[in-house]
Amino acid sequence: MKLLVALATIAIIAMAAEKQVAMKDLPPAVQKAVQDQTKGAEIKGLSRETEKGKTTYEVETMLNGKHRDITLDAQGMLAEVEEETAIDSIPAAAKAAIQKKAASGKIGMVETVTHGSAVYYEASYTGKDGKKHEFAVKSDGAPTKD
Repeated sequence: MKLLVALATIAIIAMAAEKQVAMKDLPPAVQKAVQDQTKGAEIKGLSRETEKGKTTYEVETMLNGKHRDITLDAQGMLAEVEEETAIDSIPAAAKAAIQKKAASGKIGMVETVTHGSAVYYEASYTGKDGKKHEFAVKSDGAPTKD
C-alpha cells in the first residue's frame, strides 16, 4: 500500500511539473522563437515545465511526416531538438548498440537529439515482456544519460 501511495505521489508531482499551455500564454521571446523554429511544421502541442526552479517550454511538431520536438528556455533560446530519424541513417556504432539493447524486442521511434553541441540517439522499444523502454547512446554506441 505504501508503494502505491508513493507511486501515485510521484505521478502527481510529475504531472504538475509539466503543464499544457497555449501560444498566447508564452512569454513574447518564446512566442517569437516558436514561430521561427516551426516554419513549415504543424504544432501538435505546447507545454511548460519547471524543474529545479528552471522553466523550459517544449514544442511538439510534425515536419515532413516526422516528429520534431524543440525545447526552449524562458528567454526563447533553443536548448534541445529531438528529430525522428530512420535507424539506418544514424552512425553504425549507435545503431548496433540500439539493436543490441532492444535484443529481440521491437524498436519503435529513434530520434537524433541535439543538446547544445552534443548529439546523441534516443530509442524506444518494446521488450519481449511487452514493456516499453527508452534509452540513449552516443555516436560511438556508448550509453549516455539523456
